[in-house]
Amino acid sequence: MIKHALSVTRQADFAAWYQDVIAEADLAEESGVRGCMVIKPWGYGIWERIQTVMDAAIKDAGVQNAYFPLFIPLSFFEKEADHVDGFAKEMAVVTHHRLIVDGKGKLVPDPEAKLEEPLIVRPTSETVIGSAMSRWVQSWRDLPLKVNQWANVVRWEMRTRMFLRTSEFLWQEGHTAHATREDAMAETLRALEMYRAFAEDVLAMPVIAGEKPENERFPGAVATYSIEAMMQDGKALQAGTSHYLGTGFAEAANIRYQDKDGGHSLCHTTSWGTSTRMIGGVIMTHGDDDGLRCPPRIAPHHIVIVPMLRDNDEDTAVLDYCRDLESRLKTLDAFREPLRVLFDTGANKPQTKRWGWVKKGAPIIVEVGPRDVAGGNVAVIRRDRLYKDDGKLNSAFVAKGDFVADAVATLEDIQTSLHAEAKERLHANIRRDVTDLKAHFAGDDKFAGWVEVQWSRPSGATLDKIVEQLKALKLTMRNTPLGAAPADDACFFTGEPAVERVLIGRTY
Repeated sequence: MIKHALSVTRQADFAAWYQDVIAEADLAEESGVRGCMVIKPWGYGIWERIQTVMDAAIKDAGVQNAYFPLFIPLSFFEKEADHVDGFAKEMAVVTHHRLIVDGKGKLVPDPEAKLEEPLIVRPTSETVIGSAMSRWVQSWRDLPLKVNQWANVVRWEMRTRMFLRTSEFLWQEGHTAHATREDAMAETLRALEMYRAFAEDVLAMPVIAGEKPENERFPGAVATYSIEAMMQDGKALQAGTSHYLGTGFAEAANIRYQDKDGGHSLCHTTSWGTSTRMIGGVIMTHGDDDGLRCPPRIAPHHIVIVPMLRDNDEDTAVLDYCRDLESRLKTLDAFREPLRVLFDTGANKPQTKRWGWVKKGAPIIVEVGPRDVAGGNVAVIRRDRLYKDDGKLNSAFVAKGDFVADAVATLEDIQTSLHAEAKERLHANIRRDVTDLKAHFAGDDKFAGWVEVQWSRPSGATLDKIVEQLKALKLTMRNTPLGAAPADDACFFTGEPAVERVLIGRTY
């Protein structure tokens, strides 16, 4: 029987397992403020990898990075009624600019320092970036205007969970302005495809890209698109969104341009974003009962070298052997970047180091002891294949030169294998033959996956009734998949002729 590194398994308690992975992999910890977390070096290293790869894709699309204020005047939100209504319950508000000591030795807001206008701590930046765009766009020559910022945002969540739903989180948000609806829609779908490709190719996390139903749109948007990933408990995680905002935000912020004929028109705008929620998705997509399995493309270290030291005369030879291995590996490139190698010379015992890196999900762990040095070998552990069929640790002894020669191909195989495993799970757990949602999703702990049904795209009171029915079952509509088979039957809910298909499931 395999004795796993974590105290709880996925099958026993998935929610507790998720928290255990975060703690044991040293990804993040509580901060003392509800809903706010400290992202520790290994977790932040993963976020830095996400930033690096995605930032390159963003810039390749002609989008420039900028930065906008953390504090946004309340009046900016009041200009766009649907937008402010959608975020009103989540907004953190600053009303004073100074504290004083009261008669009891406590710090309190100074009544004389009340702000003339309350400031909102940034929940998203459509309004403040729209204000800037109204100054930056004057003529058709200024379009399209494409900016992105990497920043933190605050949305005061009532139920929080690290990485998945926190009151403060890190993200990128792209904002663009265009002369026509066609150009803006093309940008919206370009960003969606960027997110889809990033999730699949970099995070090794298969997703379904599609349009959100009307009730799930971003507040004030004309259309919202998402990528949806299936976690190992069958629930959906919205991992990125892209919004066509029409001209509503442009009208509120007065983003207009003079066309070639001298007339003035409103711009069509978009916004799109992903966040540290992706890290939660990686944990729940790839993690196992020993911790995180980190896809090589986002691993802070591709390979970790652990010397098996014994506090004797042989240690010097082991350390020299490891340094040479490190040096040779660092000459290589993987995924069009230099190989990231760590030689772990910390003071912990070798076995403690090994299991520490297993929990963190380092793609390849290499152990080197005196016998390896004598034989010219290394002991190699692939994190994606941790155990043999007999339950023993899968540590393979490989000639040092062969390991170096095959290291890049091994990392590529790990990346591919993680994706293939998750993709098989996703597609095997989308049901298209369900006739009774209540029966299919009975039991909160049941692994039910997703259900795809035909959909007539109702709106108004009809849609509201369907949403309430789903809510009673703790279900939501995820998206209508792009590229799905054409509708050919009646709507699952209304009986009217269907126009598309929609995914339904439980969600985070």
